Amino acid sequence: MVGGRVTSEEKSTLSTYIGLIVVTVLVVGAIYFFFLAHARTKEVTGFDPNRPVPSDMALKHRLKPEQYSVVRENGTETAFQNEFWNNERTGIYVDIITGEPLFTSLDKFDGGTGRPTFTKPISKDLLVESVDTSRDMQRTEVRAKRSNAHLGHLFPDPTSPTGQRYAVNSAAFHFIPIERMKEEGYEAFLPLLEKK
Repeated sequence: MVGGRVTSEEKSTLSTYIGLIVVTVLVVGAIYFFFLAHARTKEVTGFDPNRPVPSDMALKHRLKPEQYSVVRENGTETAFQNEFWNNERTGIYVDIITGEPLFTSLDKFDGGTGRPTFTKPISKDLLVESVDTSRDMQRTEVRAKRSNAHLGHLFPDPTSPTGQRYAVNSAAFHFIPIERMKEEGYEAFLPLLEKK
């Protein structure tokens, strides 16, 4: 500094330092957001039985309004106008809240309901059945045991190999096609899709 003035050499050095600080802050910010996004993706992909069930507030932000209405407000989606009613691909249907596999495509059939219909779940231990007397009917409601998500209803059905029909809402599920199961953390569930 000469006589209280900043020389051009000092300006250049100062600019370099400021530039390095800005670049450092940007790099650190980018790394932080990368890991934050990765952690959020990991939070909702695959199934981890030790992962806590998200709060209703978190679900309101994460789920579409129709999905939230179905799983938390016992809603019912429109027949024949939902994502999986006529899905014929091979894969598993997982709880939209926890990612837990609940049904396989091998047990899916056309029950004529306009909703995904299954002969049986992967395991009855994964579900809770209760009497539902809403809408002036008596039905058996089916909920996911771990997340308490409303899935749909269970009906007697003589056309089903098990004599039962699980008519569920597409909005309660993510579908994981067989070709993506390994990539999405469901490799351990591939044996469920072997033809019986």
